[in-house]
Amino acid sequence: MHDDRPSKTAFRVALRRAAHQVLDDPRVFEDPLALAIVGADAGELRSDEKSQSRISRVMRAFMAVRSRYAEDGLAAAFEGGTRQYVVLGAGLDTFAYRNPFPGLRVFEVDHPATQGWKRHRLEAARIAIPESMTFAPVDFERQTLAEGLSRAGFRMDRKAFFSWLGVVPYLTRSAAMETLRFVASLPPGSGIVFDYSLPPESLDPVRRQALEALAARVAAAGEPFQTFFDPPELESELRPMGFASFEDLGTEEINARYFSGRSDGLRASGGIGRLMKARVG
Repeated sequence: MHDDRPSKTAFRVALRRAAHQVLDDPRVFEDPLALAIVGADAGELRSDEKSQSRISRVMRAFMAVRSRYAEDGLAAAFEGGTRQYVVLGAGLDTFAYRNPFPGLRVFEVDHPATQGWKRHRLEAARIAIPESMTFAPVDFERQTLAEGLSRAGFRMDRKAFFSWLGVVPYLTRSAAMETLRFVASLPPGSGIVFDYSLPPESLDPVRRQALEALAARVAAAGEPFQTFFDPPELESELRPMGFASFEDLGTEEINARYFSGRSDGLRASGGIGRLMKARVG
């Protein structure tokens, strides 16, 4: 992430979410605005995704399913009375513009450069910004998440649900833990969904090679991986913060829940990325 331009990985994620809408049937994740927000760049779907290479399919599957998992978690939180939703590292996420939940306030947190880029994308696609959505620009080199959200009107005395997708591996460990401590400081019933990667040394040679290849690609884009977590150790660090319940899904659990019975073979693979949902007790 550079101060003067948006995240390159944010665009790649948006492109793969859009590709899922046109290349996969049935869809794991429904996003009727995914193609519109990538706009003219949707033409890249043909060159990057249409080949249906194994790597493209695996990446597309994981990016689609993590968005679905986050929105499933939000739906459950809303049913339980949560009325604040924070999308951390929002990139080109479109939930706020198709929000089906009356009374839910949505806050998009991102670097100012990425949010400026997104506003141009929204305007070009003629996607209206609803009154229920607030941009919360945060430059983490100069301010805290709490400061950015407070300025945007977020209520610290009310519970909230957070999605934090495609961000944790790019942060330092201390920065990741600082954000999780902030979520844990909110009222009981608050929660978060995030994805993370397993440590390279914990993987077999094949999976480690796959992770190293992916790490090389994102590093070449100027956004290297920095942080990995071992699942039991992660839970043991989160529990003292105030998180009381956890769901941690690996590849097998993800496939059983979201990809079973498909005839096209689309599924999560590699056993590298995991999905975590944690709830404040």
